[in-house]
Amino acid sequence: MKAIPMTFLPSLGYGGQVIGALIILIGAVLLWLVVRYLIARSVKRVQDGYSVFKKPHFKWAQPVLRPFDSARRVQRAETIGGLMSSVAAGTIAIVATLMAIDTLGFNIGPILASVGIVGIAIGFGAREVIRDAFLGFFITIEDQYGIGDTIEVGDTVGVVQSLGLRITRMVDENGAIWYVRNGDITKVGNRSQGNYVAPPEPAPAQVAAEGQS
Repeated sequence: MKAIPMTFLPSLGYGGQVIGALIILIGAVLLWLVVRYLIARSVKRVQDGYSVFKKPHFKWAQPVLRPFDSARRVQRAETIGGLMSSVAAGTIAIVATLMAIDTLGFNIGPILASVGIVGIAIGFGAREVIRDAFLGFFITIEDQYGIGDTIEVGDTVGVVQSLGLRITRMVDENGAIWYVRNGDITKVGNRSQGNYVAPPEPAPAQVAAEGQS
């Protein structure tokens, strides 16, 4: 069954369909501006630590509001806000474009099929990047570690300099910068959040004995 294109001004014929498509696109832009404003406002509130987010029904946001370093809280809020903005922008753009194409009288069935095939191909090709992004998002939400924390990843120990959706950057005691993909982190130890006690250093006599053996 062929879909009947939506026409805002029937007397204009195809021109009415074009106007309808333009109205949809303009509406999508306005909707995106509103959504972006709301996300930016929420991120600003989290960065400032507004008390409204400490209420019980905002319990999911409380890890972001813990009394850690301000730069850490700001980056965590920006990371979450950036992901929300990207998802919202992509969703609005796709839906509005398909609605506009349908309004112009084109059959969007083959387009949807093509988008599905391309999406599957991209999903296979970028599955590692997607995995890194999802894990980075959950690391941020669950507050596993953040800026300024001393963490252990495998045999590497260092201080976190930045935490993004894909990469965690840390510096070790020798000053080397390590870039660790979030998808490669299967187990991490956070020395800053627990009661970590450094092991005692070996006595000089013991060190000399081990060097001679």
